[in-house]
Order: sequence, then structure tokens, then C-alpha cells
Amino acid sequence: MSRIDLDDFSDLIERPDGGVRREAEARRERLVVPPGSLGRLDELGEWLSAAQGVVPVRPVERPRVILFAGDHGVAGLGVSARPAGGATELVRAVLEGGSPVSVLARRLDVPVRVVDMALDCAPDTFPEDVVRHRVRRGSGRVDIEDALTLEEAEAAFLAGVAVADEEADSGTDLVVLGDVSVGGTTAASVLVAALCGTDASVVTGRGGQPIDDLAWMRKCAAVRDALRRARPVLGDQMQLLATVGGADLAAMTGFLLQCAVRKLPVILDGVVAAACALVGQRVAFRAPDWWLAGHGSGEPGQAKALDRMALEPLLEQGVKAGEGVGALLALPLVRAAAALAAELPEKPAAGKESGDEAPEAGQDAGQDAGQDTAEA
Repeated sequence: MSRIDLDDFSDLIERPDGGVRREAEARRERLVVPPGSLGRLDELGEWLSAAQGVVPVRPVERPRVILFAGDHGVAGLGVSARPAGGATELVRAVLEGGSPVSVLARRLDVPVRVVDMALDCAPDTFPEDVVRHRVRRGSGRVDIEDALTLEEAEAAFLAGVAVADEEADSGTDLVVLGDVSVGGTTAASVLVAALCGTDASVVTGRGGQPIDDLAWMRKCAAVRDALRRARPVLGDQMQLLATVGGADLAAMTGFLLQCAVRKLPVILDGVVAAACALVGQRVAFRAPDWWLAGHGSGEPGQAKALDRMALEPLLEQGVKAGEGVGALLALPLVRAAAALAAELPEKPAAGKESGDEAPEAGQDAGQDAGQDTAEA
């Protein structure tokens, strides 16, 4: 049994301030632009205002991309277009600025942080600030063995909690959450299938770099076999992460829950982030109120998880690159919603308009009366 009492998160996590949201909605009614004319931007601005606990909403000034990285043993079955252990090269590309997320982050002036939880490389491959939370080298092959020991799952989960605290304490005001992994979508598909009670084929997609039909069939078989191992531990979310998750997924789950505790909004990326969010919802049902679905990736597992959490993607661009790319594309939309909610002027009050006109009418009447008296 886990030594971490996950019930604490349910007690600690509150919903975004409902009173502030109602105040933000009332202010929206007073703006010069008619209600409804800005579509979901209205809803986004009100959500962010409630998350911040203030009206009008503050601009998003210190966002950050957080990427949890790890390799998964199941990739050795040929379930990914990338070679097993290939996440190391993906991380190197992010750090050197040559990946899609790096390009977008530079353009949007958003810092990127990579957290190595279980890359299949030597610990000294990357700088200390990347590897200091690492739990192990690669996660186990979930179709035949546990991804982690329970102790490793707890350590990874607590590492995610620590990263959330570090970000909240440093002034980060919104997180774009993604993963850098090979085999991670397979583990994520297992979690979604287990928590939603569906078959492997319903939630298994073709990954960030699309695979052919034979590889997809191998992936479905791996998810099916891992699902048999997941079902007996569905009542224990930490044991579930240890059995069929992985160090990066356990860390992302802890990170998401602690962000909700710290009232730090998060934009979710693809199926891996969605699967971890689904585990987090099982732990604390109010937690998803602090998360946005950045985009729809086309992965069936992501769609299933988001539907279960009642989260509607902000964008539908078919981005499958992972690494937080789709979620980062949604950041300008969130910033735009905040700017519109805060900076659009309110309509002049009706009483103020009539009050402005009344003295002029009175003055005219007085002048006319004075003129009449003088003439008399």
C-alpha cells in the first residue's frame, strides 16, 4: 500500500472562486462588445479570472512550458515509429532549440523546462537541473511487468509535486504541460482504457509520429495485455501508475494535482497529459477545474479522457508532435481572452448619461426664464 495519502488532495483542492467568476460574468455583461460575440474567449477570460481570484483578470505574464521526459520499455515491441530509448535525442533537440516546441517557445517568449524522470541514458547526459528528479533509467515493459516499483512510483509522484511547488513559488502564473517520451502513448492508452472501462482498440492511436497498421496492431496487443494487469489495481491510483504508468506519467499526475492545490492553471497537451489528468480526477474530482485542454490531437485516448473530464479542446489543428506543441499553440488564445476581458471598456451607465444631460436641460430652462424676466 502506498505511503502517500492521496485523499489529502481531495481535501486540499478547491474549485476556482465561484463568486469571482460570477463577478467576471457580470462585468462581461457591461462591456461595449455584446455578450456572446467573442465566443469561447468570454468563457476563457471568466475561467482565468476565477482561477486568479480577481476581477478584472490579470494578464498572463509568466507562463512556462514544463515537459516530463522518460523512456518506456514497451517501445521495444515496435509500438512506436521511434526506436526504443529514443527520447534522449528528443530531449537533446528541445534543449538545443531545434524542436518544434523550442521554436514556438522562442517566438512566444516562453521558457521551457525539461524534467528527466526515466530517460534511458546515463544520468550525466544532461545538466543537473534536468536530471535531478530522475527516478530510474527507463520504465518497465507494461505488458508483462510493472513499469515501476511502488516506491519508485511514489518518488516520481512526489517529484512532480515538488516541481509544481517550485513553479508556483517562482511566480509562474500558467503552465503548458507536455511530455517527451517514446512508448508513453502506449502507457497512456492503458490508463485511459482502464479508467474508462473500454477495450484496447477504442483508445489506441498511432502516436506522435504515425505508425503503420502492423505497428498499430502490436500496440493494441500491448495495451490489451497491460490492461489485464491494470484492472486488478484500479482502486489504488498510485499502484496503477506503478503497474502500467511510468516515472514520467506518475510525476505528471503529482504535478497536476499539486498545481490544483496551489491554484496554478495548466494547459494540457496530448494523450499522455490527458491520461495523467484522468488519474488525477480519480484522486480529486475538483482538480480538472484548474486545467484546460489545449488542443485535440486526434488520438482516440485523448478524446476519451477529455470527454470523461468534460474538457473541450481550445484548438483542433491535428497536431501530433507531442512535446507540448499543441498546448503551446493555445497559449496566445488564453492571453487574448485575458486581454479582452481586462481591457475592453464598459458601456456608460444609463443613469450617468441622463445625469449628464439633466443639468444642461436645467441650465437651458434657467437661462430661458432669466431671459423672459429681463424682457418683461
